[in-house]
Amino acid sequence: MALAWLIAAPLLWHSKVPGDLKLPHLDPHDYFSGSELTRTDHYERFLRIDSVLSFVATVIALLLLIWRAPRLARNTGLGPIGAGMIVGMVTIVVVWAANLPFAVAAHWWDQRYGLAHGPWIDWFLQPWAELGGKVVLVMLQIAVVMLFARRYPRNWWLPVTPIFVGLISLAIFVSPYVLALSVHPPQRPELRQDVQTLERREGISGTPVDVEKVSNMTTQANAFATGFGPTRRVVVWDTLLNGRFSRSEIRFVLAHEFGHVARGHLWKSIGWVALFGFPLAFALARITRRRGGLGDPGVLPYGFLVLLLLQVALTPAQNVVSRHDESEADWMALQTTRDPASGRGLFEKFSKEDLAQPDPPTWSYLFLETHPTSMQRIAMTEAWKDRQNP
Repeated sequence: MALAWLIAAPLLWHSKVPGDLKLPHLDPHDYFSGSELTRTDHYERFLRIDSVLSFVATVIALLLLIWRAPRLARNTGLGPIGAGMIVGMVTIVVVWAANLPFAVAAHWWDQRYGLAHGPWIDWFLQPWAELGGKVVLVMLQIAVVMLFARRYPRNWWLPVTPIFVGLISLAIFVSPYVLALSVHPPQRPELRQDVQTLERREGISGTPVDVEKVSNMTTQANAFATGFGPTRRVVVWDTLLNGRFSRSEIRFVLAHEFGHVARGHLWKSIGWVALFGFPLAFALARITRRRGGLGDPGVLPYGFLVLLLLQVALTPAQNVVSRHDESEADWMALQTTRDPASGRGLFEKFSKEDLAQPDPPTWSYLFLETHPTSMQRIAMTEAWKDRQNP
């Protein structure tokens, strides 16, 4: 396991960002007004507290299930796998219910700040298809774990981890099909022209770009790369195209997402899943074995709790990897567009429009931020510009 890390991690970490690049220290007050900084701080502080309380509620719900699960498993009258499916489903529903008040609070907060709109019933119903897919995936994972844990109590994690990596890869591969009903090709001729130009420059011609309609639910702007191989594509939210962002800023967003594709970040993410997954599964197997192992359906809620805490412990490292890839995509966008002014303007607008705090607290940066801060991204545009004019 250690040898795999020594070999694979440097390959996955390799980046186009120069190793000697030094980001200048910038003062947020030079880029944002005092009222803007106060507004983003107030907005995100509530969401951070909400997130922590949601985590605490999840832990409490799992502790209650740990107490009740053995009796529930015995009373199902089913075999171990069948009982495990029942316990697993109950666990998912209880955890979802425990988190629902905090999801409602977060949506209410977004509405208060004008970032979300539309009827509450639409917000409640909209994610059900995606949630259903996740439930099916979790139930499948439970069945696989229990099957191997009963047959190989000590070493089930060895065959299970590659299976999970395969399932995650399959989910990424088919994700564009899930979006098919809510996206459409770009309508603007200038956007189609920019797509063709940027694809050619980054060497990924033929990567489709779709526009997803989300303006009926949110005002926040976003874009992302998804799929790989024949399903790879870039998806742009229609809120990015409603006139708030200039054509050059939209070009920068596209170049950033094409950078993810060109650098194979989704493929690399699967590699990182494997590197983190093996030690995570090993620890999960060893800790839960003290209570009888995950082959026992009554132990499943305990396994959920252990997995949750292990994932929290790994989150800072996983976020470092995510921010590393996002920084490389920013660098690719700068190299492709050669337009640091548009990059800087884009990152300033993201903070102002989406209320992303430019310089969040350290603990939030470690545990909650998957992207570089706005100030770090602005600093990269300045560093790139300085390297062009030494």
